[in-house]
Amino acid sequence: MPVAVVTDSTHYMPADLVAREGLHVVSLYVDQGGTLTKESELGGYDDFYDRLRAGAKLPTTSQPSIGDFLEVYEPLTASGHDIVSIHISGGISGTVESARQAAAELASGNGQRRIEVVDSLSACGGLGIACLAATAAARGGGDVQQTAVRARQAMDAFEMWFAVDTLEYLQRGGRIGRAQAWIGTALRVKPILTLAEGTLMPIERVRTARRAFERLLEYLRARHDDGADAWVVQHIQSPVEAERLTDAGREIMGCEPRFVSQIGPVIGTHAGPGLLGVGSVAPELLR
Repeated sequence: MPVAVVTDSTHYMPADLVAREGLHVVSLYVDQGGTLTKESELGGYDDFYDRLRAGAKLPTTSQPSIGDFLEVYEPLTASGHDIVSIHISGGISGTVESARQAAAELASGNGQRRIEVVDSLSACGGLGIACLAATAAARGGGDVQQTAVRARQAMDAFEMWFAVDTLEYLQRGGRIGRAQAWIGTALRVKPILTLAEGTLMPIERVRTARRAFERLLEYLRARHDDGADAWVVQHIQSPVEAERLTDAGREIMGCEPRFVSQIGPVIGTHAGPGLLGVGSVAPELLR
């Protein structure tokens, strides 16, 4: 593809899908007790989440450096590629700003290749879908502008609901957004949230995990009725529930999910174990 698509590690798509789509990934970092590690190098996440449950203090996370981006950008531009670089919401992380600074630095030294940086206003499934839309456009011969436009169309159309066990981790990490008003009842409900315009937005509170699961299915049915049948499932240490949701989703949507995956430490530190989510977009945006 003449246009290369770069993203960051918070998409959490399966590795084989990332490789098949030809995505280039810049990793965020996790600091566990003074040890800074690239999220992409952590491998399986169960040990991390077990420590998260037991720890009194949350790990910290940090964005990639400008140098991290240049390490990816420079070989691509040198080999003749333009770049569309799509990243986690700037309302959550400074990653997209690092990407912009790296793009500006590279452009000042070599104006022959263009780098378009896109703030996905999302993360996880939303970021992943934006990347899949971009690679579809690039594979179809789209230039930088057309590829970036397709990514933005997908991120505008994508919606995802997710249920969390508790608001504790979001509160401790300072990422609770408008769900702050729910703190008083957080231990007695299963909050359902979404990410809109780069910030966490509350959907509703339900009393049990069973009801939360049912509401996610109801949401899938509504998305199917709207023709948004390109769907994804993501979770944090909830593989059994994710499998149940995927099985039910196949019957509702009449097709396989674009991917099913576990969310990693950078987002999981703030969301906490037990998250279960589903989202979708119109399939034509991924063609």
